[in-house]
Amino acid sequence: MAIATTAEPTRRDMLFIATGAAAAVAVSSVAWPLISQMNPDASTIAAGAPIDVDLKAIPEGGIVTVKWRGKPIFVRHRTKKEIDEAAKAPLAGMPDPQADSARVQKPEWLVVIGVCTHLGCIPLGTAGSRGEYDGWFCPCHGSVYDTSGRIRKGPAPKNLEVPAYAFATDTKLTIG
Repeated sequence: MAIATTAEPTRRDMLFIATGAAAAVAVSSVAWPLISQMNPDASTIAAGAPIDVDLKAIPEGGIVTVKWRGKPIFVRHRTKKEIDEAAKAPLAGMPDPQADSARVQKPEWLVVIGVCTHLGCIPLGTAGSRGEYDGWFCPCHGSVYDTSGRIRKGPAPKNLEVPAYAFATDTKLTIG
């Protein structure tokens, strides 16, 4: 016949439990900040967030530059003349041929990332510095873009990139 004995908790058992609990709290209080600091900060998270552009503020023929993900975005309200020139431009002589209709969602609005595809400079798009195709001109190495953001002359190998965007309303553009 076996005799069952029940061991009463001793003071030593309570000290082991209390010490273990204190060690767990200490380890987690040190580990939490170390793990938490690996998360991106708020400015990094906000930089990748979609941005809204008020199209009412851009007059016909005007260009607005906004910043998204640390890059300039050119939003251009094209005139009827600019739309016609971009649509009729011969694709055969272009280094990166792409139809204007493939680069825009609405013909009157062009949205491109304002970084030259040659060496990453910022092309100029103000009146008097737009180059011979009335688009953008990169003064660093002479790349010339047309009113659709397509490379027409110079060392740039590709057209200005078109970011992901959508028209939230007729007067509001969401980039990203």
